[in-house]
Amino acid sequence: YYGVTTFCAPPTIYRYLIRQDLSKYDFSSLKHCSTAGEALNSEVYNKFLEQTGIKMMEGYGQTETTVLIANFPGMEVKPGSMGKPSPCYDVKIIDVNGNECPAGETGELVINLDEGHPCGLFAGYYHDVSLTADAFDRGVYHTGDTLYKDEDGYFWFVGRKDDIIKSSGYRISPFEVESVLQQHPAVMECAVTGVEDPKRGQVVKATIVLSPGYNASHDLEVELFDFVKHQTALYKSPRIIEFVKELPKTISGKIRRVEIREKDNGKESKNIKQDF
Repeated sequence: YYGVTTFCAPPTIYRYLIRQDLSKYDFSSLKHCSTAGEALNSEVYNKFLEQTGIKMMEGYGQTETTVLIANFPGMEVKPGSMGKPSPCYDVKIIDVNGNECPAGETGELVINLDEGHPCGLFAGYYHDVSLTADAFDRGVYHTGDTLYKDEDGYFWFVGRKDDIIKSSGYRISPFEVESVLQQHPAVMECAVTGVEDPKRGQVVKATIVLSPGYNASHDLEVELFDFVKHQTALYKSPRIIEFVKELPKTISGKIRRVEIREKDNGKESKNIKQDF
């Protein structure tokens, strides 16, 4: 008999695990836990560590690449951070003009190609010259993901460029709002997206799967509105909340926010709070 020594799963699986009493299970053989596919919020990391004593090592990559950024063995983990760049890649964060962003400033993550095409980076999109040209523009490979780097060189995920919500002149990271919502015991998992609005451009919507024992109600909506409002800036608070049985996901468990956006696109926004 050999026990499991290494476990890798998307953050969604860990969110389900921490809602269980893990003390009932034998984790003595488990030495390493890793996660990828979407950003891991610090709340899940800390609760899993508290229950198992195991530090989750988050990694970031794309279908087009191998691992670009990760928490590698021997590194101090900063809960919520993606970690530091892999030595295989020369990565940087740039603004809309192609200039490298200073620490703390959000921009797009790119791979620098000045030294040539690194091993592990794809050659191009099959039979799509235009899309390939867009990806390999101005001497870099564009990931389409926005991040920022802190003073210690750790990278922090903000969101896909097309996931960023633009409301009343503000740029809002879905991941930040999701991380707050997931601290509420009623929220099993959630996806935050932007819904088109004639006054604000977009408004923040939270699509939520409830934890067992909780039922959808107007009172719970108000409670969740207030919960987010008191933990982050008021303009980031969801103005629409929809309770669903499950979120659309890829086969690997990654939440498909684009599917939620497409479903909402063109629909009249309802139940928008007007007390902003």
